[in-house]
Amino acid sequence: MSTPARDGFHMPGEWHPHRRCWMAWPVGDRLWGENTAQAHAAFVAVVRAISRFEPVTMLVNPADAANARALLGEAATVIEVDFDDSWFRDSGPSFVIDGTGSVAGVDWVFNAWGNRQPHERDAALAGWLLQREGLARYASPLVNEGGAIHVDGEGTMLAVETTVPNPNRNPGLGRADIERELCAATGCTKVIWLPGGLDGDYGPVGTDGHIDTVACFARPGVVLAQVTRDPADSDYETLQANLAILKASTDAQGRRLEIVEIEQPARREDHATGGRLPMSYVNFYLAGTPGGPQGLVLPVYDDPADAPAIATLQRAFPEREIVTIPGTILFEGGGGVHCITQQEPAA
Repeated sequence: MSTPARDGFHMPGEWHPHRRCWMAWPVGDRLWGENTAQAHAAFVAVVRAISRFEPVTMLVNPADAANARALLGEAATVIEVDFDDSWFRDSGPSFVIDGTGSVAGVDWVFNAWGNRQPHERDAALAGWLLQREGLARYASPLVNEGGAIHVDGEGTMLAVETTVPNPNRNPGLGRADIERELCAATGCTKVIWLPGGLDGDYGPVGTDGHIDTVACFARPGVVLAQVTRDPADSDYETLQANLAILKASTDAQGRRLEIVEIEQPARREDHATGGRLPMSYVNFYLAGTPGGPQGLVLPVYDDPADAPAIATLQRAFPEREIVTIPGTILFEGGGGVHCITQQEPAA
């Protein structure tokens, strides 16, 4: 059976130069209700920030197309297609490259985070896009979402053990089977499993703890980890456990990881669910084309932790311009900047 790894493809780090960013416009007012206009404004702010550094293509349901075009203007190319939800990081393809000028896409099995909602159209979206763009499609048998994995481009993957191995995704598959499929699809050779995700990322509208709200690579060998120093915080024990694993780990190249800690924002209630919003400073988007200016689009929360997070990220990415956008409204719908975007790497 042909796989990306066997064919010489690998998933690059997100800092690899991009051809464009793909996004999907909110579908009606299902997620944000009376606050949908605020969500639209946040999506537009993300598009305008990213489009300073790379082109943006926005998928839009036909029923929402007129409004989306009016709000987006010239900031994004709009393509009409039917889909169920706007978390394109999860339903879209994970792009891979082979180093010789070819780009392909991994089409994971998408079951809406464990059959949490209808997803028939979202499940077909990655395959449709790859066919439209004339890119080779690798159909993975694994139930997975793009936000559940993060790679360094040199063989190492980060993931949370409550997501892909969850019985609501891949019942009957053991950890070794799952790692084998993840590595075959991405070219990785080592998976570092963290114990858990953020408190607010579980329950009926959660993802079971996606990695992209708790940790990510800044570059090979360096991991950004969200933490809290308050022992009374509901995330404290989980984030400390994650930190302990990261500090004890080496990557696929045998390097001990350097960990950069980022203090998370204060608890904020999700009034729709009665739980906690899983707000994150590692849920950002790296933007930039080959040879062009490089950016980092960061959600912020009008919180005292915003400024220290920006300073930490600027030290981690000194070559990038950090552009902030209001992030609370996005997480009120279930995710952040990274969750609504998917980078297509340059060949």
